[in-house]
Parts: sequence; C-alpha cells; structure tokens
Amino acid sequence: MGTFLRVAVATLIGAVTATTQAFAQNPSTGSEQAYPTKFVRIIAGAAGSMGDIVARQLGQRLGERWGQSVVVENRPGGGNTIATGLAVRSTPDGYTLAMSDRTSLAVAPSAFRYLSYDPAKDLAPITLVARAPLLIVAHPSIPATKLRELIDYAKQRPGALNYAAAAQATVNHIAGELFKQMAGVEITAVHYKGTGAAMLAVVGGEVQMGFGMIPVALPHVTAGKLKAYAVTSNKRFSGLPKVPTAAEAGLPGFESDYWIGMLAPARTPGVLIVRLNNEIVSILRTSELHGSLLAQGAELAAGTPEEFSAFIKSETARLKKVVEIAGIRVD
Repeated sequence: MGTFLRVAVATLIGAVTATTQAFAQNPSTGSEQAYPTKFVRIIAGAAGSMGDIVARQLGQRLGERWGQSVVVENRPGGGNTIATGLAVRSTPDGYTLAMSDRTSLAVAPSAFRYLSYDPAKDLAPITLVARAPLLIVAHPSIPATKLRELIDYAKQRPGALNYAAAAQATVNHIAGELFKQMAGVEITAVHYKGTGAAMLAVVGGEVQMGFGMIPVALPHVTAGKLKAYAVTSNKRFSGLPKVPTAAEAGLPGFESDYWIGMLAPARTPGVLIVRLNNEIVSILRTSELHGSLLAQGAELAAGTPEEFSAFIKSETARLKKVVEIAGIRVD
C-alpha cells in the first residue's frame, strides 16, 4: 500500500471513529445508548397541581431506571402557558420535558391574545397521561334532583343563575360555557381565585352551581353541602361508578374534562420520543400510579405520540368553537 493510500485510509478510519464517538455521546444524534448522561428536568405548572404530582412520581421512577436525577421545575402562571413556553424554548435534546395540560395546549391558542408558542409546531407530543372529569354540582337550595331538572330549572329562570369558575379560560370556565351552549340556558360565570374558592362559593350560596374537580367538589357532596348531578366525561368515572355522565343524565354529547400530557420541544430526535413514550407509559400502567391518579380524580389515558398529537388537534378545534361563541379572551 502506497504512502498516500495509507494516509487516506487512516484519515477515513479516524473520521469514522470520531463520528461514532460523537454519536454515542450526543443524544441529539438519535443514539439511545447515550441517553441520559446527565439530569433530566420536567417543567410543570403550580406545585401541588395534578401535573406536578404526576411529574414527580414519574420523575422518581424514571430516575431509578436511568441512574440519573430527574428534576421537576415548577413554573406556575398563565394557565400553564409559562411552563409550556419555557419548555418550548429549551434545547431539543431530550433533557427538558413539559407536563402540560388542556389549557396550555388546546385552549390557549384561541383564548389567549398573546401566546409565545404554537403547540402544533413547537412541541413534540410523547403521551397523553391522564384525564379527569369534573363534577356538575349545585347548592342544596336548588330543588332539581337530576341534571335534566336542573337544565329545565335554569331555562325557566334565564339569567337568574350564576356558576362559579376560576380564572378566564380555566377548565371549569370552559365547562360552564359549553354547558350554556349545549343546554341552551342563560347562566353567568362568576370568577374566583382558584377552583377551591369557586367551590366554596357554591357551598356558601354565593352562586348556585359549579363545575368542580372531583377531589375538590366530592367532600362537599359527601357532607351534604352540595348536590351532584353528573360527571363531565364521556364515560363514568371508575372512582364514582354510580354517578352518571352528563350525556346519560340528559345532555347528549356533552364532554368537558381536564387532561394532562408529557411533551418535548419540537425537533427532539424521534428515537428519544419513542423511548420516552415506552418508559413513561410502562410506569403509568403500574398499579401504584393508577391508584395515585384515582386519588386525584383522574384516570390513565396513556397512548402513543401519534394518538396524543391527534387528540390535541381534535381538542383544539373543538374547544376553539366554545371559546369563540363565549367570547373568551385572555390578555
């Protein structure tokens, strides 16, 4: 072999070796073996929220599997758009994930006047995590015992009934507006600082009805301080099997539940999205996580990245109609 040929071969071997090492060390190239080589962070909303609790449980178990720390970073505010926006601006290398929800992914694009990201373009869905129905409730002074009776009662008194909600575009506000539109009733939203305060307003008789997360509303129902009529999901909640869905109780087609999911910044390598999906879904399907979700009034909804992407698209289109008819606008 001539000197020139030996040098050329040596150079080629050196280049291939360097490329292979870089591929093994840099997860952005798509190598699964190299990931993770440092801590991973999950950006969530407010501490103590469903997304935060589930993110911490997932983070602990992922960390145990990987031998790396998984840190949950809370960035509350803006209906979880602050947390989601921060994740969008992060490097798409699998080391920053977002636990986002219905408001930040499917409501904000149509309801928020200013939004720093486009969920459809700037995020890579990993998996839907959980769905949580709301409980339609009313103050005991309302004589209606069934949802159909409540609707008739409201129709007979246009504008006389109020419902409690948290901030504009929150899950119970959207549920209330959808209820108005589908039931054909005139009820007015009264906003409070948080879902807990909203439920207490119904308990205290400041407003007549509300749409509450199950862990928040159910204790008041059990204590006889609220009447429960139906859940807002398209199927009965396994934690309350005797409570009918709104569709079963007289409002066909009504569905307005809360949901959370895990995502990564767009352009995160597909091989990492697949790996993260496999690992997260396997953890979610354990009995321990199932029990934890039920305690939070939620049920497992894990699936593929493609299913989650299609779900976000469908929910965005459906909820856009609700927002536009109600004239909801968040500055």
